[in-house]
Order: sequence, then C-alpha cells, then structure tokens
Amino acid sequence: MKDWKSRLSTAIDRADKLSDNVRSRLRKITGFNSPLMIIPYVGYGTPDKLLFGGRVLEDEGFIPAASADRTWRNLINMYERFESDEVPGARIRARFQGIQSEATTDEEGYFSFAIQPIRRLDANRWQEVELELLAPSLAETPPVRAIAKVMVPSAAAKFGIISDIDDTVISSNVGNKLKMILTVILSNEHTRKPFEGVAGLYCALQKGASGGDDNPIFYVSNSPWNLYTLLLEFLKLQKIPLGPLLLRDFGDHSLFTKDPESHKKSNIKIILDSFPNLPFVLIGDSGERDPEIYRDVVKEYPTRIRAIYIRSITQHPSRLAAIDKLIEEVRNTGTQLVLAPDSEFAAVHAAAEGLISTAQLGTVRSEKNKDQTTPTQRALTR
Repeated sequence: MKDWKSRLSTAIDRADKLSDNVRSRLRKITGFNSPLMIIPYVGYGTPDKLLFGGRVLEDEGFIPAASADRTWRNLINMYERFESDEVPGARIRARFQGIQSEATTDEEGYFSFAIQPIRRLDANRWQEVELELLAPSLAETPPVRAIAKVMVPSAAAKFGIISDIDDTVISSNVGNKLKMILTVILSNEHTRKPFEGVAGLYCALQKGASGGDDNPIFYVSNSPWNLYTLLLEFLKLQKIPLGPLLLRDFGDHSLFTKDPESHKKSNIKIILDSFPNLPFVLIGDSGERDPEIYRDVVKEYPTRIRAIYIRSITQHPSRLAAIDKLIEEVRNTGTQLVLAPDSEFAAVHAAAEGLISTAQLGTVRSEKNKDQTTPTQRALTR
C-alpha cells in the first residue's frame, strides 16, 4: 500500500513539474495570453507585524459556482482550480499606512509579506493592505490590483480558536480517499453543507462568555491552496466566522501522505508563538491524526490550551481505544480532550467551562436542528 502511494505521489510531482515547465516555456515564446490576477490569502498579525500571502495566476475567466450547477459543471470548475496557471517571478507591491514593500512570486506563483506598521493600528479587527502587480504587465490592460485582509485579534479577545476543516467543519470523508475525491470534485461551495450546528458553535466561541469577546479563529487544513476560494466562499455562505485559512500546496500531495502532522503542527506552533499571551481552543476530528497532533501541542504548550474538541466520526474500536488513551494523556496536563458526537455536545461543555455564554446554547441547538432538516443536507447524507 505504501509503495504504490509513494510511486503515485512521485509520478504526480513529476507530471506537475513537467506541466509547469512546458507552460513556462510557452509563455516565454508567446507571452501571457490571458489577463493576470492577484489572489490574496486572508492573513493575520499583531500590532507589530502583519503576515499574509497570496498567489498570482492567469485569469482564464473562471465562472463562480452556483447552487443549481450540475455534476459536469462542478467537474469543470474543479479541473480549472487544479489546472491553475501560476505566474512565477511576478513582482507585487504592497501599500499600508503610506509605506510600500515588494515581493516576488516563487516558481508556483506564491508570494508572502511581513509588514511592520509605522503607526498604531485602529480598533478595526480587519486591516486592509493594497496590492498591485508591477510585473509582468500586459499592454492595453488596466493595472492588476487587489486588497489583502489581515486579521489582528482584538484586545478584548480572551482566547483563540484553531480548527481543522475537513470532517470537522464540513464532511469530506478524509478516511476514505476515493469518497473524499468524489466529494470534492462532484460538489461545490453551495451544495456542500457543514456539520449540523457548526456555525452556531463557532459564532458562540468567537463571542465568548461575555458575548462580546471577539475571539479570533484560525483554520489549519491539509486541503490544497487550489481550494482556497471555494472554502472561503463556503465559510461566507454558511455564516461561519471568517479567519485565516492555512492550507497546503498541491505539490505536497497531501492526499497520499500518511503523515499530515508536520504541516498542521508547524502552523499551530507559529500561531501560538505569534500570540504568546492568548490561550487557545483546538477543534478537530477523530478520523485522522488531529487528536495526536493536539496531544503533542498540549505537551509543548501545557498552559496555553483551554480545551480540545474532537468531532467523533468513527466508531472503529481500535480508534476509540486509542483516543481514550489520548484523553488520559491530555488530562494529565490539566487540559481536557472532549470526544464530541455533535456541535451541541461541544457547546454544552464549552458553556460549563466558561468559554461561551449559556445564552448561546439555544442558538446552537436550534441551528443544529435546522441543519438536520434542510433538503440539501438530507440528500447529501443518504
């Protein structure tokens, strides 16, 4: 099993690089045939530093998904997401508070910025950075610009939330690779639905016990950056609190790796180190390695984790036994790992721990019931 996955991963990597090289040579000969676009990724920061990135791609007229799209349209849209034509060596200029900074995209079209504000940031949790493409430039086309949104946690925040996405917020069948692939390619941000009550739970955690804490939320996932716009639109459509999405490059071939820990663990540690005075709540699922990853995080940051919520998505006896052991390990650090069957269960525990207001329990419960009775949800869970 491991050998064929390794060979397949190597083959995909070689095909991806070959495709990139061919397209790069064609561009040198023919130039860019399509307009270019900047896709900024939601970033995060502190009063001392704003961190964000994005990608420069050819704009091939991608058509946004609609709830009525048929399977063939979803297939075409997903193909276009993964067949994106990146622009290596592009120069990007960022403007913030009157200062300017430049970055150059790598061979996959990615860029990143770390900007130090020169004036005290305003009270707005969301800061905006102006972006402009300096090169390459196309004749007789308007300047390519975009706005990068950067989340700076409020001083009122009592804790932060770090959540997985796949099989935690939305059903993705990560444990079954074939089902996962079919789920991704045959649906879109309109037709896929979150687990029942997720929006209510996450909004309650964001508001905190006082109802006005404005706690920041971060999403760390092994999904590829190619799905960024889909996931971002999904969060907006489902009214799930927005936050930075820390995904992976498709070249990592995370679909076939047996060790997703390094990406998640390293990003979680970066977040914790960026906000040393803020405790966190971690949310994941029991299907893959989230409980083990979070156990390791708690051991390294024993005073920083308020609670761990693991959505129960498997009843396999060996997996349940392993999680029971992890619950014991985590309890010895003074933190609780809670195996939750649904969002309402997690919300009740969070209210008892003073993480959310008890007044929000009714909202989580009603949203869970509403989600369970929507026609789209019933169709997807048959």
